[in-house]
Amino acid sequence: MTRVVVVGDLMTDTVARAAFPLAKGSDTPAAVTTHGGGSGANVAAWLAVEGIDVAFVGRRGSDIAGRNRDMELMGYGVDARLVMDGERPTGTCVVMVTHKGDRTMLSDPGANGALLPEDIERCKDLFTQGTHLHLSGYSLINEGSRKAAIHTLDLARKAQMSVSVDGGSSSPLKRMGAEPFLEWTQGARLLVVNAKEAEILTGRDNPEQAAKVLTAWYPQVVIKTGEDGALWYTNGRPEPVTVGAEPIDKIVDGTGAGDAFVAGFLPPWLDGKQPADALTAGCRLSAQAMKHLGARPTLDVVDNQIN
Repeated sequence: MTRVVVVGDLMTDTVARAAFPLAKGSDTPAAVTTHGGGSGANVAAWLAVEGIDVAFVGRRGSDIAGRNRDMELMGYGVDARLVMDGERPTGTCVVMVTHKGDRTMLSDPGANGALLPEDIERCKDLFTQGTHLHLSGYSLINEGSRKAAIHTLDLARKAQMSVSVDGGSSSPLKRMGAEPFLEWTQGARLLVVNAKEAEILTGRDNPEQAAKVLTAWYPQVVIKTGEDGALWYTNGRPEPVTVGAEPIDKIVDGTGAGDAFVAGFLPPWLDGKQPADALTAGCRLSAQAMKHLGARPTLDVVDNQIN
């Protein structure tokens, strides 16, 4: 199995799940819990519980939250290469989840915004031929970590690693603009985005059309289409490969579902299995993530993986 190196963001998520529709200007009963988060760290955690040899490179504060996030990743089985920042706190995200499972996020990147090319150089031993790099789009979107993200891609290309990149999040991606993102990530073997991110990058609101446009920059494109599942496309095929979403009785929290999808998709894709098999694995893990609060695997999932 190919080793995977994930470079990206590490966060503490404070998730507030409302029991009823939000009462604007008043109080709404909610379940408020704290979890490990950050798109890159989430992908690494889900990969680890899937039995993949995975390393995560990122930055944390010297605070208790940072120590806890570090220990959590190690508990999942991730080779955590976290640089400690003595000036900035560990990144924090407030996740507001409606009674229907819809999310709104307020993010403070904290130490993530100071990820440096030197931090990546300290982990240069991870960049070897035959290893796969997955870069979190948040690292490119955040101006403070952008140079480190671009340096990461350069190192991976020089080492002849395969590379995948995700779109981060639609709103900050839109603020940054499509052209810089496409320019910086050109050469990646795989792009994984949701339908909204694909529209921002291409101007096409039809995911199939957007996928075809994106293959001008990436050999293979995966677009997550929410309740419809996901699709995969590469040049030379008449139509994309599509797979429906796995049915879920009740969505508890969609936080991290996209990260879980990436972690489910990558192993069979890297093993050369059929795109439909990789899409199905991604949808399976995504559905699993939506059945509980928080963006990471639950302890029972970790215990089952170990046993």
